[in-house]
Parts: sequence; structure tokens; C-alpha cells
Amino acid sequence: MFKAQNGLPGSGQKMHGKNGEFVYVFVPPGTIVRDKATGEILHDFSADSEPQWTYLVGGRGGQGNWHFRSAKHQAPRYAQPGMPAQQNLLTIELNIIADLGFVGFPNAGKSTLLTLLTNATPKVAPYPFTTKIPNLGVMRVYDQDVVLADIPGIIEGASHGLGLGIQFLKHIARTKGLVFLVDLSEETYLDTFSTLMAELTDFSAELSLKPRIILGSKTDLDEDGSRLEALKASLSAETVFGVSSFHRDRLDDIRREFLRLAEKEIVL
Repeated sequence: MFKAQNGLPGSGQKMHGKNGEFVYVFVPPGTIVRDKATGEILHDFSADSEPQWTYLVGGRGGQGNWHFRSAKHQAPRYAQPGMPAQQNLLTIELNIIADLGFVGFPNAGKSTLLTLLTNATPKVAPYPFTTKIPNLGVMRVYDQDVVLADIPGIIEGASHGLGLGIQFLKHIARTKGLVFLVDLSEETYLDTFSTLMAELTDFSAELSLKPRIILGSKTDLDEDGSRLEALKASLSAETVFGVSSFHRDRLDDIRREFLRLAEKEIVL
């Protein structure tokens, strides 16, 4: 609990009592402040908002007996009491701010790709759900920085809380674009994109409208390239690339495509 220091009472010789001191609560960009009881959003610390916000203020101090003197009563025994301070219970919610967000099933290769493209060092292992918290990395392309966000893998039903659920879907709500990773080694790879899109749409229709590209990951396991071609054919209206983090192929092309996607503005 955060509590501001109380002010001090006035003293003799008509001296004003010391004001109470501010309490500053430092939060990262992207933080949303809600009223705990109602859930109402009180302030949104987005990238373009004011960096400082005052919510609760201390009670106004009362006036000393000198203010109530009269011709008959030069030293009245009455002094006005001060007003009580404001207080409230708040919920602090962090939505990370990144340019692009990675979306995919567990073990689709998101964390490995983030490691190759940025300065991030997320945990990488050959089993699902190694990513349990969002990871951010900064990718340098030419003279520009693109911030990439890797969130824990999405499973069917995530929008209703299954798996790590909506607690992490919200972290890609503010990205400029989305990167869908489709694991070409999975037998159901052709259904992956539609399943992911259904979960995002169910959680927030705005997510389904964000600019996006699709990466067919683990092309090293697609030896003849037939699965990547089948993915491109099934998603002919989408931008589809293949990538192998193992062979590190096409990374420069992907960097340029990520930069293009981060700079694209959506028109609704």
C-alpha cells in the first residue's frame, strides 16, 4: 500500500503547517490503471500519453484561529479542521508496447527466432511452454529499431482462459502488426493459421484487423519444400515466408519484411 506523508499542523506566529509530500509510483509505459471495484480505466500510460498523472490528492488544510478573529474576539479558540485525504484501491495492469508481436502454438520457434533477430535471450528448449512470460527484443534494421514481442504459445481456447490464456493475449493488443509462426513439422500445419485467427478474433476483433505476415517455421524439416508451398497456396491472400532458425536462412529478408510491417498503418 502506498501512503503519502501527512501534513503538519500550523504553529504560533501565524505560521502555515508543512504540506504533506507526494508519493510517486513508477510504472512502465503501457500500464493501465483501473478502479479495483468497478474495473473502469482511470488512466492509460500509452507511449503517447503524458508521462505523469495525478490521481489522488491530499485533504485541504484548515484555517487557524487567527482567520476567525473579530473586533470582540482577538484570540478565538476555534480553528477549522482540515479535510480528509482521498484514498482508493486500484488495479495496475501492464500491456507491453512493441512494434510486432509473435503469435503461434507452443514450440513453433518464436523464442528461437527472437534470439536470432534481436538482443533478447529468452529460454529456448525443444518442448512446449518454455516461454511463460512475454519477452521483448530490439531488432536493428538499417538505422531503425523494431521492438519484437514473443508471448507464450497460444492453444485452442486461449481466448477463454485455457493454457496461459488471455493474460498474455492482451500483450499484443498494442502492436502495430502480428507475425504468425506456423510449424511446418506439425501434421495439422494447414489449420494453424485459422485456429490462431479464431482465438485472436474471439479475444479482440481489433487483433484480427492488424497488418500481419505468416512465417512457415522449421523449413529445414520440410526437405522438399512441399509443405511451405502448400501453406502459401492455402493462404494465397496472405504474405507468407519460410524460415529456418536452424539454418538461419532468409533472416535478412525477414528483417526487411518486419520493418515494412512495423511501418505500415492500418486503415479501418
